[in-house]
Parts: sequence; structure tokens; C-alpha cells
Amino acid sequence: MTIEKLITDHIDIWSSAVQTRSTAGRGSNGKIDLYGIKKLRELILELAVRGKLVPQDPNDEPASELLKRIAAEKAELVKQGKIKKQKPLPEISEDEKPFELPEGWECARLGNTVAIIRGITFPASEKHKEPSKGKIACLRTANVQDSIEWDDLLYVSESFVKRSEQFAEKGDIVMSMANSRELVGKVAYIYNIPTGSATFGGFLSVIRPYGFNAAFLMSVLRSPNIKSNLIDSSSQTTNIANISLEKLNPLVISVPPIGEQNRIASKVEELMSLCDQLEQQSLTSLDAHQQLVETLLASLTDSQNAEELAENWARISQHFDTLFTTEASIDALKKTILQLAVMGKLVPQDPNDEPASELLKRIEQEKAKLVKEGKIKKQKPLPPVSDEEKPFELPEGWKWCRLGDLAIGSEAGWSPQCEPHPRNGDDWGVLKISSVTWGEFNPEENKALPVKLEPRQEYEVKGKDFLLSRANTSELVARSVVVPQTVPKHLMLSDKIIRFQFSDLLDVNYINIVNNSMLSREYYGMVAGGTSASMKNVTRNQVSLLPVALPPYNEQINIISVIESMSLFCDALKELIASSEQIKKKLTDSITFHLGY
Repeated sequence: MTIEKLITDHIDIWSSAVQTRSTAGRGSNGKIDLYGIKKLRELILELAVRGKLVPQDPNDEPASELLKRIAAEKAELVKQGKIKKQKPLPEISEDEKPFELPEGWECARLGNTVAIIRGITFPASEKHKEPSKGKIACLRTANVQDSIEWDDLLYVSESFVKRSEQFAEKGDIVMSMANSRELVGKVAYIYNIPTGSATFGGFLSVIRPYGFNAAFLMSVLRSPNIKSNLIDSSSQTTNIANISLEKLNPLVISVPPIGEQNRIASKVEELMSLCDQLEQQSLTSLDAHQQLVETLLASLTDSQNAEELAENWARISQHFDTLFTTEASIDALKKTILQLAVMGKLVPQDPNDEPASELLKRIEQEKAKLVKEGKIKKQKPLPPVSDEEKPFELPEGWKWCRLGDLAIGSEAGWSPQCEPHPRNGDDWGVLKISSVTWGEFNPEENKALPVKLEPRQEYEVKGKDFLLSRANTSELVARSVVVPQTVPKHLMLSDKIIRFQFSDLLDVNYINIVNNSMLSREYYGMVAGGTSASMKNVTRNQVSLLPVALPPYNEQINIISVIESMSLFCDALKELIASSEQIKKKLTDSITFHLGY
């Protein structure tokens, strides 16, 4: 079976096998890895370097002759002083040969077939963002992507280039020698040098081929087994993996005749282009699908009356099985359900319910009584919700207010110097902001309080507490959770978490629904402070000013009940999607294993 037929016969498998990344943000196709296409690319490269991608030609000059010419050329360059003489590398043992080679192929050590040149070093104070006389462009790890990126360059004095070989040349392959474990060993090809001349920094090496087809060598260095060897041979620190020349020079690679190298390089380029097209079609399809889902769900929240809402929901329900097929679409559905809830469109109103205005009066009376008894401090009155702040008309019996109107009190925790590890058993611990998630309180996300410190028992978390992350990324700041009735003891709030107390006249779970709804996320996006998206913060006053559409108490209970049922349904759908993803991934793995490596 030709590789083209392998692609076309299984195109549905390659394009439909996806993987959901758990670390990405909510409800975004950025969470999707095109797993099948990624495995297809790996298969193409592995077939290429094993001699299974194009047929062999018995008339090709064998690779042994090519290796002789490369050795002679390197010896001449050493004689001319253009490259350093390297230490002899050991012969390749039979155990080191990764697979049986086709006729005319040879195994060789990378350092015997190319020159490997380490980059220059210079003080951090000598880095400049703009070119000037006497300075040269210097590539760094950030410039080594799928191709060399020349837009964001550093410039250093040319005096730091100690040897002529440290000037970059067209045809060089640049390798990242120090990077994260996933990115170390990444390579990119220099097709041209738009700056006229350039060098490369100490975390990079240049691999300069002699007599090799550089495009074929790129396939070798990007193939799964070679990448795995490079990663496994690297030295590891907490965040950085390093590849040394002592490990890179002896790397064993397969070398085909130069004629076959040319044919392989051409075929790889052709097939990777097909993968690009398949990838683009898949991404376009996923984006179109998500846009359709979001447009249809928006019609629910935009509905002007119950009849229109029912009509829009009927349109969605007719195609439910084809619309909600990704985790992103399920996330969008859950967010829409929350939004319908806080708009009063999720459950019908009961004219016999006590109106929210009366509920607010009773909460005010309770707060006044607690102030009189000295149990809480008197709060400053909050401004009423202005017409500009009201994004929709309320149903009969509902009332606009602010979260602070409903809260009896609030407080942030404290910030002792904690141990880096979680607490043991029921020892005292301080909650991290990661304990506050979208739907579940995670008490195991804590740091141990040192024995020498006395716990602050007033900050201990209790059941039914409403916790909100005061500081977090722009997507996660001010998200909240309600602590379950049964909670582990001896856990305290950190200063990154705010606790609000509410009257028993309300259901705190409804306040949590409001706080995590789309409209509240928009509010926090506008008011949150901070200099970057990596860390935003909100104050207790900003949270207190959050506009809340308050329903009667009985409707709060009904809303919570419906949302709990819908959440269980959505979670079950997600499990089915995850199971389907796993099946498709295993099918992809099976195909690549049996046909390639």
C-alpha cells in the first residue's frame, strides 16, 4: 500500500482522531490537538528514515561512497582551518543499529557526517533589540520554530563571534540545545538570511551538512525515534533539558544514497503538504462547528419571550447529536444554561412566590439586627444598579441588586510562609487558589503550615462557605465555588482567596451560579487590575459591586435543581466524547504501529 493510499483510505481516522488538552482555557478549540494528523506526520518521517517511503534504485551510488566523500571534505576543511578537528568517534556496534537497512544504505554517527557548531556567548547586558553599526543579528531558541522566525531578533557586537564557522549560512540546520523537555532538540532550516549576516546564541547549535541533502537530514532529526533519543540523552533540571555535543556527535543515523535522499526529501515535502491541507480542513471544520454551536446557543439567551425560546430550543434539539460532539461545544452549552438561569429563562416563574424585593428587605433587617448585636460591622450603602448596568429585562418578581447587598460579611485569608508540599493528614494547611475551581472545591490543593506557626482559626474553611479567587489569570480571576457541607478540618484561607458570608434567607449556590455566569465574567474582565493576563486581581469592593439579578427564594431552589441535573447530563456527554477520542486514538496508533514502526 502506498503512503498516499494509506492517507486517503483512512482520511476519516486521521482527521477525526483528536485529543483534548486539559491545560487550556474554557470552551476553546485551542484545547484540541489534531492527534491523528500529528501521528500521520510522524509516520511519514519514520517511513522516510527507514527506507520505506520511496522505492530503492539499484543504480544509485551506495551511501558508503557518499560517506567517503564527506570524510574527505571535512578533512580538507580542517586542513584549511575552517573547522576544528574532532575526536574520533567509536565504531557503530550491531546493537546500536536501530533497524535493518535497505540495500545501499549505511549507518553513521551524526558527528562524522556533519559539522556541529555551538553558538556564541555574551553577557546579558550586551543584548540589543535594534540593529546598529558593528552589531549582528543573533538567533535564539525563540527563533527556532517550524521554520526560522526572523521577526523578533536580538543584536550583539560582532566581536563575540570568535570563529568564522559561527556565522550562520544558508542551508544550516539550527537545533535548540537547551529548552523544555518537549522542545529540546527542535530543528529549523535556514533558507535565507534576510539580515545579510547572522550568528546564533549559546543555547543553539548549527548542524552544517556536507554532501547531505539537508531536507532529508531535517526529516531524520524530526523523526520520532531520533527525537526520543535526543530527549532521553539530555540532562534534566527542573524546567530545562540540555543536549551536549558529547551526546549529539555519536548519535546514530541512517544514511541512504544521495539519489534516494533527494527522492525522499521531495516525497516528504509532498506528503507534508497534504497533511497541511488536511489539518487546515480539520481546523476549519472544528471552528465552523463551534461557531454554529455558539450562534445557535446565543439565540436562546437572545429570545424575547417563552414562545421564542421554546422555538429556538426545538431547532437545537433536532440536531443535538451532531452539534454537541466536542468538549468545547459542551462547555458552551453549560455556560448558556447558566446564563439562561440568571436571566430567569431556565425555569417558569410562580406568581405565588414572595418577590425578591421582599427577600431583600428581610436580608436588610437581618443585617441591621446583627449590627445592633455587635456581630458584624455596619456596611456603607452600595449604589443602586444603574440602567446602563442592566443587560436584560427581569422577569416578574425579580430584582436587581449588588452582591454586597446580599452579603453579611467578607474577608480575605492570610499569607504565611508555607512549606512547598501539601499538609499531612489533618495537619494545618493553607489553601492555594487552585482549590477554587469552576465546579468543585479541591481541598487537597493546599500547602502545609510550618509547625512553628500558630494557625489562625478564624480563617478555617467551613461548610457552605462561598470562596472566590482574588488573584488568578484573566480567565480564572474571581471564579468561585461553594464549599460542601462536609469539609476537611484545619484548612485556612490564603490571602489570594476571599470568603463571603450570606444569609440563610438565600441559597448561596445561586450566588455562585451568578458569579460564574458569562455576564459576571465580562464584569470582572472590565474591573480586574494587574499588568498582564498571567495574573489579575479583584478587590472585595469590586466583587461587592457585582450586579445580581435576584429571583424569589423558591425560584432559586428550582434553578439550582435544574442546573444540577443539566450538569450531570453534560458531564456524562463529556465522558462519552472522551471515550470516543480514546478509541480513535488507539485506532490511529494501531495503524501507525503496524505500517511504520
